Amino acid sequence: MSATYTRVAEGVRLIDHAELGFHVRGGPPGAAYVARAFADEISPNLGVGFARWEGARVSWTTLYEEVIFTIEGCLEVEADGKLHCVKAGQVLWIPKSTSLVYSGFALFGYVVYPGNWKQTLEKECADEAAPCSRLR
Repeated sequence: MSATYTRVAEGVRLIDHAELGFHVRGGPPGAAYVARAFADEISPNLGVGFARWEGARVSWTTLYEEVIFTIEGCLEVEADGKLHCVKAGQVLWIPKSTSLVYSGFALFGYVVYPGNWKQTLEKECADEAAPCSRLR
């Protein structure tokens, strides 16, 4: 039985957050913007990007492991009854299946694993008899 490998782009890549197309992910009140730094063609294993939070509160349950590293400001992450203020120069690790609320004012980077979590869940949901609500 041979393994199947996904071919990814080769070579080192430099990404500047100022050149990315940010998409609205929350607000009003406030606003939240997210930009993925590189697509699955570069790395399906890691999802890496930048986000700007401008006072929005966004509730979510992680469908992946996540690492957040703040560049400017303070990103607030409320999880498990605790409020974490992730300041510039700090890193926060969030396990898969964590219910949380993102808020605050910050520019931050994130890494999620697996990077292709949405496609993985869509495949799992297609294999189930009942519709999968985790993607909605």
